[in-house]
Amino acid sequence: MRKTDTWQDNREIIAELKQKDSHFATIFDEHTQLDQQINQLEKDLVTHASRDEEIEKMKRRKLHLKDEIYKTIDKNKVKNSA
Repeated sequence: MRKTDTWQDNREIIAELKQKDSHFATIFDEHTQLDQQINQLEKDLVTHASRDEEIEKMKRRKLHLKDEIYKTIDKNKVKNSA
């Protein structure tokens, strides 16, 4: 997969995977929720060291999920083109 691929570039595969693969749907939803939570926490004007640590932990989890999501998308692109 190219680094420039985005959710938008893969929206059809994502929609299909969310319907037929419950694990994919779960990790995609968790990724989306983490993204929203991180954005909310980063907008909060009152920041604390503990919150920074929490945000970093969330970002690491989100990145791990993103990697897993793209691996699943890649596998399905190969299946669909074969």
